[in-house]
Amino acid sequence: MLIDLICLCFVIMGVILLILGNLNIRKNKNPIEKTTVNSSNFAVLIPARDESLVIENLLKSLKNQTVKFSMQDVYVIVETKEDRTVEICQKYNATVIIRTTKKQRKGYALDEALKQIKKEYDLYFIFDADNVLDKNYFKEMLKTYKQGYDIGVGYRNCKNGNDNVISACSSLTFSMINTLGNDFRNKYNANVVVSGTGFYIKGKWIKKWQGYPFHSLTEDYELSLYSILHDLTTYYNDNAIFYDEQPTKYSQTVKQRTRWIKGYFDSRKKYIPLIVKSMKKNKKNYGSKYSACLGVRAYVYLAIGIILYILKTLILLFISMFDKNIPIYIALMFLLGVVLIAYLIMMIITYKMIKKDKLDLNKKTKIKTIFYNPIYLTTYVGCALRAVSKKNITWDKIEHKVNSKIVIEK
Repeated sequence: MLIDLICLCFVIMGVILLILGNLNIRKNKNPIEKTTVNSSNFAVLIPARDESLVIENLLKSLKNQTVKFSMQDVYVIVETKEDRTVEICQKYNATVIIRTTKKQRKGYALDEALKQIKKEYDLYFIFDADNVLDKNYFKEMLKTYKQGYDIGVGYRNCKNGNDNVISACSSLTFSMINTLGNDFRNKYNANVVVSGTGFYIKGKWIKKWQGYPFHSLTEDYELSLYSILHDLTTYYNDNAIFYDEQPTKYSQTVKQRTRWIKGYFDSRKKYIPLIVKSMKKNKKNYGSKYSACLGVRAYVYLAIGIILYILKTLILLFISMFDKNIPIYIALMFLLGVVLIAYLIMMIITYKMIKKDKLDLNKKTKIKTIFYNPIYLTTYVGCALRAVSKKNITWDKIEHKVNSKIVIEK
């Protein structure tokens, strides 16, 4: 049938793009400049609107670092003096920056803070208020900095992965980005993807920007594309461990992922044409640029092929109810076969990811996640449709509540 051929074409195109992306990454060339500046001169930036429930654990983990620094170089960004976060920051001698504008995105908060900070630093670390750092986080990240990388990304572990299967699967999203993606890019000196928090930027770039110019719904992905366009060197350091809180409600993950997808498309609309133009002029960092242009297109093609085949089978199942010439059991076998194969492939990927990753998940949660994550991944389709169809997607604050003293003591 024609529909079978169309499905097969989409799957083949997806596989070809995956292979091409892999081959081009392997050929990437983007030399690193060794640094000679004082690596202990760094600032920590923490957007923290109404984060009094979790900010203290982050401040404790900063104070307990094996690399010692002044807590006055920790800048916590709040919106009002009445925020209870301010009182906690004063207890730890952290510097509080009160915002004067009310633009609700992390990029705007960082931009405003950097314009208020008068002191210059060699590098700037960015965290979310709910993060907690392993005591050797800075020790490990400064190794990356000394190697000369413009941007260093740490390993995101999960504070509450064992709360339920939703938080566990949500944490695996970052495992896909880091363990399956960034770890591979490291081997070929290709640009890694910055995901949310737990990273540093060299001070020379902050000085050049005179602030933080990334203000989209996904300012981290926007930064990633900028670094590819301008040949910044980036590295994923999986020994620099920090912990993050993940949502425990499915409705929260839908809002969060819809925002990510919307921001993803908005950032690509701005940067991909520029990256394509730069590829024609300069072959430097070509593999990273080629990979950026592909984006998730290969996976979209694969998904379209599978979805079309399932829809075709559902139609066949419906027709078989009225046409005795088409036995209903054949239609059911087709449907169950396709769904089962797709489910098993995603289960295997999840198993390998959990086995390779260092997430703090107990055995029971790991087993549940292996079975549930394939279903969780399919819901990205709904989130994507929501992102495309909904015009005004705003930044919604997710309440953070997990205080993880056990993590601090590790």
